Amino acid sequence: MKIRTPFRFKLSEILLVVMILTSGIMLSFSAGGFLVDFGKIGFSIMSTMQKGVSFLSDGVSNAFTSIKDMTQMKKEYQALKERLKDYEYLQRSNTEIRRENDRLREQLDFSKDLSYKNIPAQIIGHDPDSLYSGITINKGARNGIKKGMPVIAIQNGNIGVVGKIVTVGMGTSLIIPVYDSQFNISTRVQTSRDLGITKGSGFSDLPLSMGYIRKSAFADLHEGDVVVTSGENGNYISNVPVGRISKIKVVDYDNSLDIELEPIVDFPRLENVLVVDQTELNEPVATPVGVKEEGND
Repeated sequence: MKIRTPFRFKLSEILLVVMILTSGIMLSFSAGGFLVDFGKIGFSIMSTMQKGVSFLSDGVSNAFTSIKDMTQMKKEYQALKERLKDYEYLQRSNTEIRRENDRLREQLDFSKDLSYKNIPAQIIGHDPDSLYSGITINKGARNGIKKGMPVIAIQNGNIGVVGKIVTVGMGTSLIIPVYDSQFNISTRVQTSRDLGITKGSGFSDLPLSMGYIRKSAFADLHEGDVVVTSGENGNYISNVPVGRISKIKVVDYDNSLDIELEPIVDFPRLENVLVVDQTELNEPVATPVGVKEEGND
C-alpha cells in the first residue's frame, strides 16, 4: 500500500504569489482607482447629510412661517367679523330710520288733512300701575295740550282712537287709553248707525265692549263691521274708527246685545299719536308761489 504525502507549497511558489498580489495592489493605487471610489463615497455621504440638514431647516422655517400666517389670518378674520357687525348694525339702523320716516310722513300727511288743529307727539312711556293705564307722551302745556283733548293715531294706513288727555305737565302729558276700564265713549256701528257706548276691559290685549244696542238690531250687525265715534256731546270728533266687531252675543236676561270689538289701534306697536284741539280749525297749508292749486285757473 502506497502512502500519500500531504500537498505542500514550495517557498518559491509562495513568494511568486505574494509578488503578483503586491504588484496588482500597487498598480491599482498608481491608477487612482481607490482614490476615485473613496471620493465618491465621501461626496455621497456629505451630500446626503446636507440634504437632511436643509430639509430639517426648511421644515422648521415653514412651520414658523405657517404659524405667523395663521396668526395674521386670525387677526384679519376678527377684523372682518367686527366690520361685518358694524355693517349689520348700520343696515338695521338705516332700516329703522326708513320705517320711522315712513311713519312720520304718514302722520304728517294725515295731520294736514285733519279739520282741527292737532299736535303730533311721541309715546315715551307706559304706566300700567297708575290710576289709568297711562300712556305718557312728550308734549305738554307749553305745546298747547289741555286736559280732555282727544288723542288719535294713524297706523299702517288706518286711523283709530287712542284715548284722551287726563293729566297735563309742562313738557309731558298722560293719556287714558280706550282699553282702560274707566274709559267710556259714545260710538256708532258705521253701517247700521246703531248707537251705543264702548268701554275698555283694562288690558290692551283684550277686546273692547260695546253695549246699549237693542236686540232687534242683531240681524243688521256682522263681524268685521267698523264702530266709529258718534261725536255726541262734543267730547270726541265724529267718525273716527274705534274697533271692529269680533263677536256678537245675545244675553237672555239683558235687553241689549253684548258686542266685543277688536281695537283699530295696535297698542303694543304704537309709537306716535296726534292730540286734537277741537276748539281750533287746522290752518291750511300755504301754496308755494308760482304753483296753482287744483281746480283753479
